[in-house]
Amino acid sequence: MMTTRGARRFGIPALVLLLTALISPPTGAATVAAGRYVALGDSAAAGPLIPLPDLSSPGCLRSTANYPKLAARTLGLAITDVSCSGAVTADMTGSQSTPFGSVPPQFNALRPDTTLVSVQIGGNDAGLVGLALSCVNLLPDPFGTSCKAKNTAGGHDVYGERIAALAPRFDSVLAGIRQRSPNAQVLVVGYTTYLKPRGCYPTVPLWARDADYIQAKIDQLNGELAAAASRAGVSYVDIRTPGIGKDVCASPLTRWVEPLVPANIAAPLHPNATGMVGMARVLSAAIQQAPARTPAR
Repeated sequence: MMTTRGARRFGIPALVLLLTALISPPTGAATVAAGRYVALGDSAAAGPLIPLPDLSSPGCLRSTANYPKLAARTLGLAITDVSCSGAVTADMTGSQSTPFGSVPPQFNALRPDTTLVSVQIGGNDAGLVGLALSCVNLLPDPFGTSCKAKNTAGGHDVYGERIAALAPRFDSVLAGIRQRSPNAQVLVVGYTTYLKPRGCYPTVPLWARDADYIQAKIDQLNGELAAAASRAGVSYVDIRTPGIGKDVCASPLTRWVEPLVPANIAAPLHPNATGMVGMARVLSAAIQQAPARTPAR
């Protein structure tokens, strides 16, 4: 313990600087802590069926333990989480129908004093869950139909073209966020790794070529999201790389996403509680490392 004489020798100004340094939060967290964090997105952000449910919007199947809320707790941020299962880009500005009635446009949560926004959207616009379900084959190759062959017949990639066409929608979403919250730090969150190369048939009943096709379309979607973030001058958060080795083929204790028949309490083909913890770590780090937004004048 420092004596009174030592404190005098140390100097009051220096002591004040030391105390300020000790109590100040990390730079990135300080940038957003004084304002509001708004989380936008679809079921990959909402975390359907992960205990405990967020009952503020039951139809959204939103979890109280999804990655936006976990990141907010880590950084000590006040959060308004309006992510909703089934959401598409149009639900940012329009009401979304759910099994328990409609919910307001997600952009309604944005305000001029919002200082942080995360958004994960596009998977439902691309129809990726429907793609995965259409690729299920209970019998081994070639006793069935390859969804890759079906969707790339005639020199056209049905899902590839659909994903490429989403670029204007992503640009519109990011422009809308900037218009409503001009001073916010914005982070576009990508989708994680769902399938390892060649998959793991028959544990997950997707033929190897079809498993590779599904993951390739997820990767293409991530590429479009990253490109949109770059065009808008905002940050892109890569969840794909840290999710490698934690796909649906991994053990129930390791994986971040559940297969068609979940072993953990989570929706099929969606993140589980372990995944949400991992994704929250990635997002928290990205928030702290992202450059602060210069306030608009």
